[in-house]
Amino acid sequence: MKAGRKNLRRACDEGAAVTLAEGESIMQVLALRGSNVIEVMDGEGVKSLALFPAKFQKSFWIKKGNFVVVDASGRDQALESGSKIACVVSQVLFHDQVRILEKSNEWPAIFKSTPIECSEASTQGPSAQIDGEPNSDEDDDLPPLEANTNRNRPYELYSDSDSGSDS
Repeated sequence: MKAGRKNLRRACDEGAAVTLAEGESIMQVLALRGSNVIEVMDGEGVKSLALFPAKFQKSFWIKKGNFVVVDASGRDQALESGSKIACVVSQVLFHDQVRILEKSNEWPAIFKSTPIECSEASTQGPSAQIDGEPNSDEDDDLPPLEANTNRNRPYELYSDSDSGSDS
């Protein structure tokens, strides 16, 4: 592992307490757009595109729903100049760091309600399926499944056990 990646990982491991500098904010990842570009949502609910720097590429992986610290100091200038990418990711937040920040006053209020809404939706989803009648009519119009002709199955191997019991 190169020294840059090692130092980057060490800095994230030691930095359990995250402090936000001026111009930085916590944002949630909404979608991965490819080419180091991600779509993020800030504390006011405004969506924008952010650049995921190359130094994070093979060290940290992000997915939809993760939280990142973004440097949005030049956001307005970038949007006025016509650039689609408005901010740059400065740090990826891990689960422990997110839990610590949720208890602090730096955590945006819009993200506090996000896990509760997801858990309510997941509890309501299965109960709605249990209460409703099962739809067995969907399979009635389909033809029966046929055997897979792409796979050759030797019938002699399976029939040996039957012939051995006869003698």
